[in-house]
Amino acid sequence: MKSYRRYMTSKMVWYILTFVVALFLNFLLPRLIPGNPVSTIVSKITSGMADTNSIKRVYETFEKEFGLNKPIWEQFFIYVSNLFHGDMGTSFGQYPRKVTDILASSIMWTIGLQLPAIIVSWILGNVLGVLAAYIKKGFDKVLFPVFLFISCIPSFGFAIVLVWLFAVVLKIAPASGGYAFDMIPSPTISFFLSVVQHYQLPFWSIVLVGIGGQSLGMREMSIYELNADYVKYCRLLGLEDSKIVRYVFRNAVLPQITGLALSLGTMVGGALITEIVFSYPGLGSVLFNAIAAQDFPLISGCTLLITTGVLIANFVIDIIYGLIDPRIKVAQQE
Repeated sequence: MKSYRRYMTSKMVWYILTFVVALFLNFLLPRLIPGNPVSTIVSKITSGMADTNSIKRVYETFEKEFGLNKPIWEQFFIYVSNLFHGDMGTSFGQYPRKVTDILASSIMWTIGLQLPAIIVSWILGNVLGVLAAYIKKGFDKVLFPVFLFISCIPSFGFAIVLVWLFAVVLKIAPASGGYAFDMIPSPTISFFLSVVQHYQLPFWSIVLVGIGGQSLGMREMSIYELNADYVKYCRLLGLEDSKIVRYVFRNAVLPQITGLALSLGTMVGGALITEIVFSYPGLGSVLFNAIAAQDFPLISGCTLLITTGVLIANFVIDIIYGLIDPRIKVAQQE
């Protein structure tokens, strides 16, 4: 127990240091993008104005509002201080909306799309990988190559193919949006059915692309484990294949759990291309629009969510590995 606590303490220290560095980069990198977002905002507001003094006062007002009139190091400490109070700043591109409000209105769309899609593709991919390695036959010669081919198609290309086939040609699914354009979000059956209808194409585009990669990793790990010495020894002892397969699956699935955790950690930004193609109202679309508008606070807010998700996912998987993997337990004792 003492060795496990020491292991977790060292891990926690490294994750905290990583988060501090990531926090600094999340603040700094968007501000290195060439251009002046305040000038863009002021030019829209003062369109048609001829008084240069008035335009200058408007510019200085917005510069003060966004805190861009201060040195970069002072901006960083103000940013960190505001984060502790739950304030990520005011959006440049959607002024005067707060970044937290924008993220809160978008994150549930992304989680609702990504979480089920990632879990379904992970389960189906791993099952296909095990069947392709153990049973082979049609699984390894037909289904596996088909899904592997689909996974090699760029996600935006596959999404466009689905839009063309099911929305344009067959006309059985809407081409874009999270719900019908003439509807207002409300807790009604008609709105729910509209959301489900618009949900199908983005969901299956993520699932079908993800199955190939998951099945490839599981197939390779399963083949490796099936040829391991302990499997041969168990078969010589006359152990049932069903029990051997359980051991094989348990060892082979460990790297896949890591992949699942990373996918869950990056899901807030993982559907960027899919959301853009389908005009889905999630965080991927928000991040894309923020980059196009040089919206520093909104970019930092999105990337901070992604960074935090990845770090938490990795930390959780380290805890799980330390508990279930005997090799890590032995390393802790040493």
